Amino acid sequence: MSEYENGRNSFKQGLLKHFSPEQLEKIESFTIGIAGAGGLGSNCAQNLVRSGFKHFVICDFDVVEPGNLNRQFYFQDQLGITKVDALAVNLRRINPDVEIASLPVKITSGNAREVFAGCDVIVEAFDRAEAKRMLVETFYSSGKYLVAASGLAGWGNADAIMTLQVHDYFYMVGDLVSEVGENRPPCAPRVNIAAAKQADLILSMALKQEHGNSEDYNI
Repeated sequence: MSEYENGRNSFKQGLLKHFSPEQLEKIESFTIGIAGAGGLGSNCAQNLVRSGFKHFVICDFDVVEPGNLNRQFYFQDQLGITKVDALAVNLRRINPDVEIASLPVKITSGNAREVFAGCDVIVEAFDRAEAKRMLVETFYSSGKYLVAASGLAGWGNADAIMTLQVHDYFYMVGDLVSEVGENRPPCAPRVNIAAAKQADLILSMALKQEHGNSEDYNI
């Protein structure tokens, strides 16, 4: 059986063309918590899986709707399915060996610490400002890496989407201005850029002791 026929092994074999065994072992040792499985969360998750991460806790209580398909990592035949379940299916199509805790729950200040207790990194991928604020306040001084986002709506001026280090464990991605509104809908290009930047930060965290460009983020 060729590596292409043996799907459970071919993905990892492909990664080892780009990473050393030691690098991949480091990447696979991280557990990533993703709070929100919409445009940011679903696309960040697929970038992380494609980068070799295997362990995830993904939380979102919504289902896939038609208005999600313009920017989120879902498909028409998944309409009506809970986002966490649909996303788990899609991520396993990339790497069948990923381990995903799919939790269709609403994250609150009362349960966030418990839900993400075993995570090394938390991705803030909420839509609403109050939910973003809650997660940041909960984990700001927790000692866990927190990668949040703010300002990624509309189109154009993609170079304004930047990475800001707030402190040693807290990073913000976005232009910090362009929130979703009447004349600034959430569109795939800028949402995906922000999600990819979140994933790139986390990959840099995992490989911070390796040679490369992780110094770009002062990690």
